[in-house]
Amino acid sequence: MKVLVTGVKGQLGYDVMKVLKERNIDCLGADIEEFDITDAEKTRSFITAYAPDVVVHCSAYTAVDKAEENIDICRAVNVTGPYNIANVCKELDCKMVYISTDYVFPGTGEHFYETDDPTGPLGQYGMTKLDGENAVRDTISKHFIVRISWVFGINGNNFVKTMLRVGRERSELTVVGDQIGSPTYTADLAILLCDILETDKYGTYHATNEGVCSWADFAEEIFAQAGVDTKVTRVTTEEYGAKAPRPKNSRMSKKSLDDGGFARLPEWKDALTRYLKELGEI
Repeated sequence: MKVLVTGVKGQLGYDVMKVLKERNIDCLGADIEEFDITDAEKTRSFITAYAPDVVVHCSAYTAVDKAEENIDICRAVNVTGPYNIANVCKELDCKMVYISTDYVFPGTGEHFYETDDPTGPLGQYGMTKLDGENAVRDTISKHFIVRISWVFGINGNNFVKTMLRVGRERSELTVVGDQIGSPTYTADLAILLCDILETDKYGTYHATNEGVCSWADFAEEIFAQAGVDTKVTRVTTEEYGAKAPRPKNSRMSKKSLDDGGFARLPEWKDALTRYLKELGEI
């Protein structure tokens, strides 16, 4: 089996490559320096030359607030790019893994979203990721769409690293307390993705670490485990005032994993402990 991974400079792509190598699977990592996913011909040329059995598409435009201004760039990366890759995968008759997000949902209520629940993204980022999902679904039957949220990993910036840095600079921090979701450790997610891509159990999945929390809960747990003495003051989404709208309910049901026979990811506090050890913080 040959696996091409896009976005290897990011948190998830980096860990997917690590797991593939540990399993002695022939793999190739790529990022913008290798080929521009928004260019159909360059995408076709690069992928065809490697002739993979699976493409794991981890690259994306993820700057949620900037997406409200840079709509064309965001759409090119999150919609045109996946469409271009899906087209080549269809031509080569290979599988495609597309990484999506909780932002495809409106984030209302307190229920756990199922994979087939109605979508309704609030901002440009979520809209483009949903359109990217549909571009893949409509183009290639051999697809796995995996929705994730609140990602943290060793390679890149994330909420955990930011909290550790800022928490050591200040005695008190303001963190949103009314957005509820699940952190996702890329080291755990990468294992699941590599399990999924070796099957033909195509479809849409939700994959985050188990358990839910608010961003404020997450921050408090980071400080508690890392021994950082910083007070967390909770504010509402409206009080925080981010440019792009955020879903307040990002709870996602894992029934899709159960139905597919895949193991759920470990509980998020356990994942955080292992991550902080990986960072050398505990």
